[in-house]
Order: sequence, then structure tokens, then C-alpha cells
Amino acid sequence: MQLLFKAQGVLQQSDLQSCSSLKNETFEMLIRLAENYTSTLFCSAYRNMAAEATVHVQEFFTDVGLFLFGTDISTEEFVNRFFDTLFPVVYNHVINPGPTDISLEYAECLRAARRDIRPFGNIPKKAIGQMGRSLLPSRTFLQALNLGIEVINTTDHLRFSKDCSRALLRMQYCPHCQGLTLSKPCMGYCLNIIRGCLADVAEVDLHWREYIQSLEELSRALSGAHGIEHVLLNFHSLVHDALVQARINGPELSVQVNKICGPPVRKPKQSPGCSFDQNKDNQGLKMFSRDSEETLTNRRKEFISHLRLYRAFYGSLADQLCGNELAAADGLPCWNGEDVVRRPSL
Repeated sequence: MQLLFKAQGVLQQSDLQSCSSLKNETFEMLIRLAENYTSTLFCSAYRNMAAEATVHVQEFFTDVGLFLFGTDISTEEFVNRFFDTLFPVVYNHVINPGPTDISLEYAECLRAARRDIRPFGNIPKKAIGQMGRSLLPSRTFLQALNLGIEVINTTDHLRFSKDCSRALLRMQYCPHCQGLTLSKPCMGYCLNIIRGCLADVAEVDLHWREYIQSLEELSRALSGAHGIEHVLLNFHSLVHDALVQARINGPELSVQVNKICGPPVRKPKQSPGCSFDQNKDNQGLKMFSRDSEETLTNRRKEFISHLRLYRAFYGSLADQLCGNELAAADGLPCWNGEDVVRRPSL
């Protein structure tokens, strides 16, 4: 019975390993790299507020990972939360800096008022759009990969009927009763038996083909400007534009803040400097740079190319097993279920 799934083992051992790597390691590495790019922005250009800002950066990319791997949160919610929490830090260090920090109560007022004051202009709305268009298809792609794994694992543990088991037994061992221990089944005989045993598996064929086609279409939709790789690795540019806009409109924003929250209430300054070590945190991510072949896009394309080779896997499984393992080769004597005959060469 194990012979029936020797061909299927090839699919599991190669492509499912690629799938697992694509699903976990590569996405996690992409998120880490995008987080490091954004944290580096603060440490290089806004060092005085980097320690506070990088905490919110970490929280944001944690939410990105949670969303990608299936947590029920909305992209709009966590993008807005990031800019809400960033506004008090930007106000304290860029818009209205002072010798002391703003109080926690004043910072909470700023956080709650951010969406009305709009210190970052349309940047948050732009980020919400980009994240939604890239993260949702990516999450769907990951869920589709999990579905494929379930299909393969399910068909790997099928139980065959007693009639199938008896037919296999006759096909493989009846020649032994006549002392013909080296004779293999004829191709036609083998195909009839194996196709009967795999009738339920063959029904998966059409759905499997449609599944691979859907993955191909979804993969194409993830490429280009809306691809997750492009969006996440360029998120730091959106944050930079948001900070520039807040700095330029600083005087006007201060007036708006005073109307809503009153004049700044301050406390002794506690903001530490930047503690983010770019070189240390980027170790191990060098293979995932923009110019590297080990990018998410390339890995996804490579995986789809491998999977495409198995488009007809379930429909042709009987042919693979008989042709590669069970049946006699062309021109050799073979067992037809009743006697040994010489199979003509094709």
C-alpha cells in the first residue's frame, strides 16, 4: 500500500517544504526588515524621539504580522492606531518642542484628537489603502496554501476498500504462487486496478487544477506596486512624508491643538536617545535585501512554478505509479491477471 503514495511523497517533501518556508520564515523576515527600515528612519533623522517612536513602530509591525497570519483585526484599525500614538511623540519633539516632556494626560488628548486635527494630512488614509490592497490578498494567499496542505495530507491518509486490497494482493502476489516471483503486472492490468483503487482521489483532480490556477492568479495580483513586499519596505517613506508635513504645518497645528487640548502641560524630560542598533538588527536580513534574489516575490514565483508541475498530479497518479514502479517495462514478460505474457514494445 505504501507504493501507492511514493509519487505523492515527492510532492510533499519538495513543495510543501517550500510552502512552509514561504508561509513563515519569508513573511516574518520581510516584516522584520520593514520594521528595521522604519526604526532606522527615526534613529537617523529624528534621534531625539527615536526611543519613543520605535516602540510604536514595533507595535505596528506586530499588528501587520498578526493580520497576515489570520488574527481578526482590520488594517484601518492598526494603521490609525499607529498614527494616533505617533502624534503625541511628534508634537512633543517636532511641532512644539520644549525643555520638558508633555504630560501623559496631555499626550492622551493629542492621541484622541489626531483624526480631527489631521497633522499628517492624507498620509494615514494613503497608508490604509496601501495596506488593505496588499495585506488582504497576501493573507488570502497564505490561507490558500494552508488549504492545499490539508488536501495533500488528507489524501495521504486514505483508507482503501477490501475489494481494492484484494485486487492489489492478486495483482502483485498471485504470480508468486506459480513461481513467477520476478514478473510484474502488465500496464493495462495495473492501470485498471490502480485507477479503481484511486477513484476517490481522482475526483480531486478537477478541484486541484482549479486550486493551482487560483493560486497563480492570486500570485500575479500580489506583484508590482500593490505587492506586500513593495508596500511594507516603503512604509518608512510614508512615515517620513508624514513627519515632514507635520513639521511644515507646525505653527498651524499648534493653534489647533491649543483649541482642543489647551496649552501644553509638561513634566520633567525623560526621553532617552536612540537605542536601536541598525547593524545588529539587520544581521541575518542581508539575504533579504531589495536587490537579493531571496525576495518574497521570487520565492512565491519559484513555488508557483514548482506547483505547476503537479497540475495533473491527482488525475495522472495511477499512470505515474504503474509506469514508474508497479508495471513491467516495455517488451518484458508481464502478468495479465491469469498468465504471464510478453508485453510488446511501444
